[in-house]
Amino acid sequence: MCRLFGLSSAPQRTHATFWLLDAPDSLNDQSHHDPDGTGLGYFDADGTPQVHKAPMAAYQDRVFAEEAKQVQSETFLAHIRFASTGDLTTRNTHPFEQDGRLFAHNGVVEGLDALDAHLGEDRSLVHGDTDSERFFALITREIRAAGGDVAAGVEQAAHWIAENLPLYSLNLILTTTDELWALRYPDTHHLYALQRPAGGPHGTRHLDHCGTARRMRVHSAALSDTPCVVIASERMDDNPQWRPMAPGELLHVGPDLQVTSRVVLPDAPAHRLTLDDLRPDAAASQTAA
Repeated sequence: MCRLFGLSSAPQRTHATFWLLDAPDSLNDQSHHDPDGTGLGYFDADGTPQVHKAPMAAYQDRVFAEEAKQVQSETFLAHIRFASTGDLTTRNTHPFEQDGRLFAHNGVVEGLDALDAHLGEDRSLVHGDTDSERFFALITREIRAAGGDVAAGVEQAAHWIAENLPLYSLNLILTTTDELWALRYPDTHHLYALQRPAGGPHGTRHLDHCGTARRMRVHSAALSDTPCVVIASERMDDNPQWRPMAPGELLHVGPDLQVTSRVVLPDAPAHRLTLDDLRPDAAASQTAA
């Protein structure tokens, strides 16, 4: 199953080393099960989006490891790919960038001819073959139509797909230089949120955990005096404050780390797919390791 990961420490810039490389069941570990692509997105101090991605597993990608240790950003977006649509090429690897925003998706959307027709001229935003990048193009168009309101754009695009196309899952994370949005829909895959205060539960400590089996210690000095919000496909450590997002929930992390959320898709998809409905490769991509 593809893995999603997002982090915001806005307005502070910080490292994401702990989360990408050292956490129990970290993305680096998870990539042994998701071998088809690795992507890491972040923003320079001037707000310029940067994406490093390659059609290979994270544990094979030295640049991924080096960037995960070195880069700083207010927001991060990482994705480990198990391909369901599109060749194993860089252009089909998440995250994708459009209008200065970064996006990654876990799920399957079918009926791509109908989606292409609905996109019309906005199909030009899509440079690869994936359902995910097409979904992002629809979101981008709806954000423009909503005068830059990202939440409204995500909601409108997801509603259209839920009502018109066969789908398995639309879980996504979208980031700007200082904001983050996450959607879980429907209840097919989990998506978890963690709000960690500066210094953790005690307020004075760097992030320092042992996994539940006490086989790995996690240390991140950068978060000793910086709060953050993390969104991930799995609980990435044994912190009890992880919470599962509700089906249909759209969560927003603002530039001041304020978290708001509401259920924007309360109904089931009109054409919901099961694993038995998917092609064998697509079904394999959606099965948890």
